[in-house]
Amino acid sequence: MSKNEGIEYCNVDLRFDRRTIHTFIKSFIQEGYAMYWSESETQLVASVRVGVKMIKLKFYRIGDRFKLVGNYTFTDEKLACLMEKMIGTTRGHAVVKRTRDKCVVIQNIMFGEVIRSVEMVGSKTEVIEHVHAPMSIGHAFYCDRAERRIAAWHTEVDAQLDALFAAMQASDEDGMRSAKIKLAALRQEGLVLEI
Repeated sequence: MSKNEGIEYCNVDLRFDRRTIHTFIKSFIQEGYAMYWSESETQLVASVRVGVKMIKLKFYRIGDRFKLVGNYTFTDEKLACLMEKMIGTTRGHAVVKRTRDKCVVIQNIMFGEVIRSVEMVGSKTEVIEHVHAPMSIGHAFYCDRAERRIAAWHTEVDAQLDALFAAMQASDEDGMRSAKIKLAALRQEGLVLEI
């Protein structure tokens, strides 16, 4: 990469088991990076030497698994490729900002897949890609977004039941149909969330 290029990884949220961390440490070493790591009861810290600079990756312990969070900036292309491989393999989340000359590309990655890409050149902003990321059973199992969604889900179900009751009392066929469609969608989501 040239000096005017860089890749920033913001709001990184990756989940690992011990074997996956060891696999990534091994891949860093195979790429020629000097690695140092230490482990305590609360975290595992892997330090990567890039020239004279040390980049610390802090894996916080959550039960028998680990979580990598934070913001990281890389100017080394191989290191950026390894980070993207980690995001994809762990089906993690991140906001990636790539800077080249006067162009900035920002990608929102959710569950290891790009859901939105925005390109900015000067004051001009263009959405390159936008994909809705629904919550699947696998996604719900591996992320804490499901836990946060449950409270809102209950509120939405209550609101739709109230709307259905009001529509039934008013003999409003369209209102009843709309509430039933929304309740069916919420039921499917409830099954995924195991409510």
